[in-house]
Amino acid sequence: MSSTIWFAPWKPGPADLPRSAGAGGVPVLVSVTEFTAHRPWTAPGVTLAGLALRRSWDGLDGAVGLWLWAASDVARPRSGSVSVWRDARALAGFVARHDHVRIMRAYRDRGALRSTSWQVTTFEHGATLRAARSLLTGGSPWPTQDIAADPGPAGPAHPGQRPGRADA
Repeated sequence: MSSTIWFAPWKPGPADLPRSAGAGGVPVLVSVTEFTAHRPWTAPGVTLAGLALRRSWDGLDGAVGLWLWAASDVARPRSGSVSVWRDARALAGFVARHDHVRIMRAYRDRGALRSTSWQVTTFEHGATLRAARSLLTGGSPWPTQDIAADPGPAGPAHPGQRPGRADA
């Protein structure tokens, strides 16, 4: 997993926090997803679908913000998102949305998906992005079990330090 990861600019949602709000200890849920296409020609469609969902981000209740990302490995295309939510209910509402469900069904047999999430009491843009990048580049292992804990703003340090699913 040594390919370069490119991140799209931060897309604030309606629940966006000022960058200085982290000092106030506003808890959020961070979600990281990764889709690895079985075949390279699947990647453009996945990217377009992600961009379409991103365009509707402004209207998502509880959405703090989003980074879309893509890896540069042409033979093994990977892409996904790092999304930040006010709480698990807001994330669940997005996951259940008709447009998201339609996309997931369309691509479920065209690649492998994994995701994880963790809650932090203090949201920091830089620390969140570093934690996600570490997962996506293989610097940190993807969590494999559901254990409720707050690993802090830097995200999961090892598999037992966060709630969420690595095999979703």
